[in-house]
Amino acid sequence: MNNTYQIYLISDSTGETLDRIFLALKAQFLNTEYKVHSYSFTRTENQILKILEDAKKNKNSIILYTIVDNSLAKYLANVSADKNIPCFGVLGNLILNFSKILNQKATHEPSGQHILNEEYYDRIEAIQFTMNHDDGNLINEIDKSDIILIGVSRTSKTPTSIYLANKGFKTSNIPLVNENSLPEKLKQNPGLTCVIGLSTEPERLVDLRKNRMNSLKERENFKYTDLENIKKEVLDAKKTFQKYKWPLIDVTRKSVEETAASIIKIHEIYLNNVK
Repeated sequence: MNNTYQIYLISDSTGETLDRIFLALKAQFLNTEYKVHSYSFTRTENQILKILEDAKKNKNSIILYTIVDNSLAKYLANVSADKNIPCFGVLGNLILNFSKILNQKATHEPSGQHILNEEYYDRIEAIQFTMNHDDGNLINEIDKSDIILIGVSRTSKTPTSIYLANKGFKTSNIPLVNENSLPEKLKQNPGLTCVIGLSTEPERLVDLRKNRMNSLKERENFKYTDLENIKKEVLDAKKTFQKYKWPLIDVTRKSVEETAASIIKIHEIYLNNVK
């Protein structure tokens, strides 16, 4: 435990931004133990003082913070320095530099990214749309989708769709059993919207499908989990994507975030081509 680093994440808002930044940061330093202490909605000197008193009691404490109020951020930095605790502001220099480039003062308003504006409500609408159009539901409305994901069973269609929805994309996903399972509307107009195929290695699909059957406590479906049958499914799916000229993403070694980033890039290209 003595070699464990005590990471104090201090935010004046929800702390979501800081959580993501630390997640990316710790991925660069393997074989290191961390214990994370998260403090959200920290907006007074008294709150900060209590946190730092606790941090001082622990060995190997490190402070990371996102606080947009300049005076409060300086207070945190100064008290941390007095207590010899390493302290790093994540947004401070970025806000200052952007202010200079844009020739505009920052609002320094906590939770500014969570304001209930039009963008926020568009994102909520996208999430609702995506949940309603999961797993081939409401296929008569697929023309209203920003993105349509197609793939055989267990190719991460649903989690990827939900992630995209949180980015504001109305996403439908359609399970591909065979070409006949595709909506007629889509076969007649393959460029109806941005359609993307998802695939993965057959060997990986075997494991995913067996785990799925176990989690549902169902008897194993031989055809559903048979490697040779899955190889044929994957090959037939690829042929279908090629026939309709839909781009394909292999998700075998990709996280949902990485897959979504590739999809968003393809969507941008699609929009540029239809203009």
